[in-house]
Amino acid sequence: MKTEVAIIGGGPSGLLLSQLLNRAGVETVILERSTREHVLSRIRAGILEFGAVRMLREAGVADRLDREAIPHDGCFLTDEDLMVRIDFKKLTGQHVTVYGQTEVTQDLYKAQDVMGTTILHEVSDVTIHDLDQATSHVDFTHEGERKRLDCLFVAGCDGFHGVSRKTIPEGKRREHERVYPFGWLGLLSETPPCNDELIYANSPRGFALASMRNENLSRYYVQVPLTDKVEAWSDDAFWAELKRRLPFETAERMVTGPSMEKSIAPLRSFVAEPMRWGNLFLVGDAAHIVPPTGAKGLNLAASDVHYLHAALIDAVKSGDRSGIDTYSERALMRVWKAMRFSWQMTMMLHRFEGEDSFAAQMRKATLQHLSQSETARRELAENYIGLPY
Repeated sequence: MKTEVAIIGGGPSGLLLSQLLNRAGVETVILERSTREHVLSRIRAGILEFGAVRMLREAGVADRLDREAIPHDGCFLTDEDLMVRIDFKKLTGQHVTVYGQTEVTQDLYKAQDVMGTTILHEVSDVTIHDLDQATSHVDFTHEGERKRLDCLFVAGCDGFHGVSRKTIPEGKRREHERVYPFGWLGLLSETPPCNDELIYANSPRGFALASMRNENLSRYYVQVPLTDKVEAWSDDAFWAELKRRLPFETAERMVTGPSMEKSIAPLRSFVAEPMRWGNLFLVGDAAHIVPPTGAKGLNLAASDVHYLHAALIDAVKSGDRSGIDTYSERALMRVWKAMRFSWQMTMMLHRFEGEDSFAAQMRKATLQHLSQSETARRELAENYIGLPY
């Protein structure tokens, strides 16, 4: 097999990159380790920055998004019964968009199928070769046979546990990590949201988030110790704990129901440098992981794709390598800014085991400052809606 860009990973970042490259006449082949059904069953982020929405429109996959997505002009931060609204529209002129990652992935698969892109599922034993040569190749097993894909470039969109990042020699790869001593227990329910905008709640019992996917599908989270197991949390126990952490009036109007899905996600901040090694380029979770507190995971992957797709088009179509030569530096500059914001939100909203009373008072003081300072609210809003590419 032969192509211009081999894309390892058939999640939203790999599909979006392929879609943009294909529209510019650059050939791609996507290699995905899971079935399509499994990729589409993953419950992930639901908040899109305005820049990510703009990219989906550029890729020609935003028709359903524009019909069904919910624009959000703000969000709430709370500390017990103190509620502070961050008015994105007033402070920045922009809004974020509620549209689930699963929906984005469905739209991209449909567009790629129409385009006739080769997407191979249930691929295993992937190895990447000759990254320092004029052309590279990827070996893999598919349908019981060992196969080879020759290419000019390789895009590693295969997530934190994928092979792409590990292909960069250990001595040349720098990894920065902060692991948090708690996770988020999430519950998806077919119930109307308790509020028309997201609520990030700080409380003496720990963090909670009231989110949504649409007008009849809610997504809620509570902070739990990493030692907790999903099986130990009944639906009733989850709803009771969530209500204890939200402002009283919000908890009183909440509609509860049986869970459609429950899971615990550990929190970590992680960045790998560089994001380019010869003909290999890391994209999204393959290079960086952010806590979900600031809704940056999928959005950071979209910004990586923004920088990379234009660089690859220039390199393939005109031989201009300036974009690929500076890809890692440009992408990482934005990654670290988003990492800072997610870290700040995580520290501001979560209770840490063994902390003293000083830490709790600092969280309260931070929220009180936000309630009184338009400058502080604007800084948070600018980061939440997405820094410019």
